[in-house]
Amino acid sequence: MKKYVKKFGFLISLFLSLSLFAQQANQAFWVHEDQVKPSMMEDYMKISKNFVEQCKKHQLKDAQWNVAYMNDGTFLSITPIKSLSDIQNMSFEPLREAMGDKEFQKVFEDFDKCYNRHGDYVVVLDAALSYMPDGLSTETPGRDHRVWHRMEVSPQNLAKIRKEMTDLKQVFADKGSKMHYRIYRSGFGNVGNYFVAVISAKDAAEYAKMAEENEKLLGEEGKKAFDEVFQYVDKYEVKQGGMMPDLGNKGESSTAQVTKN
Repeated sequence: MKKYVKKFGFLISLFLSLSLFAQQANQAFWVHEDQVKPSMMEDYMKISKNFVEQCKKHQLKDAQWNVAYMNDGTFLSITPIKSLSDIQNMSFEPLREAMGDKEFQKVFEDFDKCYNRHGDYVVVLDAALSYMPDGLSTETPGRDHRVWHRMEVSPQNLAKIRKEMTDLKQVFADKGSKMHYRIYRSGFGNVGNYFVAVISAKDAAEYAKMAEENEKLLGEEGKKAFDEVFQYVDKYEVKQGGMMPDLGNKGESSTAQVTKN
């Protein structure tokens, strides 16, 4: 789960003067990734739900995140940010004060039992490469199933693959494809460069049908466009999963204090 560790403040401040967003229209997201042990999945979700209940009970302000689950046991807590300073400034200290130090600390001790690896990084939603003709949005009501197509790319090929991904997007548009996708690119905190195409669907069956129909629709032109993209991909992997609304939090923006017991 999320750990807002002060010792990273100095490192973050070094990057505040840098341009996190190459294009101002692009939205960045702070991602906290937990790689949960198979035997601890149920415990992790129970602890997460309890934590969200505590946030709501004590009316925690200025803290929001959505949670996605991948079929390999990875949980992603995703928070939109305007700049890297948002990461440094977000704090659970008001919640600690309201719950009491001992109870608050126990929550995170319980989380730590659920995984051996976790960490934080930033990804950027790339509007120019995304194909959502009805409007770019991460919210897809009624379509909580997700498929992630991750493509790792060498630094020297970033500009080349962007061109090919732009051409591929045009093929989708020209053919009127119903398979809409969002492209995220790696940002601060990541080792290496990658792009992730994220597709929403009602469930795995709908995605499979959509993928089959899309392949037929794009035909040889689409196959050629994909081949042009993949010549610059060093590693490719696909994961499925979905959004978990009951594990997310929508704290209001306010300077008001949380309520105590």
